[in-house]
Amino acid sequence: MNDGLRVLVADDSVLLREGLVRLLQEGGCEVVAQAGDAEDLLRKVRAHKPAVAIIDVRMPPDNTDDGLRAALKIRAEQPETGVLVLSQYIEEQYAIELIGEAHEGVGYLLKERITDVSSLLDGVQRVAGGGSVIDPQVVSQLLRRHRRADPLQELSEREREVLGLMAEGRSNHAIASQLVISERAVEKHVTNIFGKLNLPQAEDDHRRVLAVLTFLRA
Repeated sequence: MNDGLRVLVADDSVLLREGLVRLLQEGGCEVVAQAGDAEDLLRKVRAHKPAVAIIDVRMPPDNTDDGLRAALKIRAEQPETGVLVLSQYIEEQYAIELIGEAHEGVGYLLKERITDVSSLLDGVQRVAGGGSVIDPQVVSQLLRRHRRADPLQELSEREREVLGLMAEGRSNHAIASQLVISERAVEKHVTNIFGKLNLPQAEDDHRRVLAVLTFLRA
């Protein structure tokens, strides 16, 4: 499924970077370049134009959010390049900033997800295809902190489950498989979500993004 997919890996940890490269190559990806800091990352993305850049949130020179800022710059300069940001910890604001600024071809995963090779490769594939991916642990934490006054209070428990899976970047077919319900039932739940969140008439893909952003910002 990932055969020949051109990927760039950016992380200041040589050990982690080399491990990622090996996993990606074993999964059929072509790793076109590696970078150890944000400036080198930007240079190599411009030169190699990968399908996906996998980027650590915290990188030199400042070791704060340099990787995230580089990811946003890449999406602004080269929207055809997807970005999959990796973080050591759950940093909700980073996930919200990334998805809110560029909601197509972006992903935010915890580094521990790297050990689950299938999840990593699935995330890379979905980002390359223009989708979005948010780590399930981030989604779960966001769900737990919703307050009574949040805009999602009108949703049923099942609708919240569906919206949570939408936030992870799942298609209706994948949601149906996960919840063991029909795809038609998922479509009905999605329609209900759009209605209860008062989302304007638009293409379904756009309204899915608006629904996810409502979820993230609640």
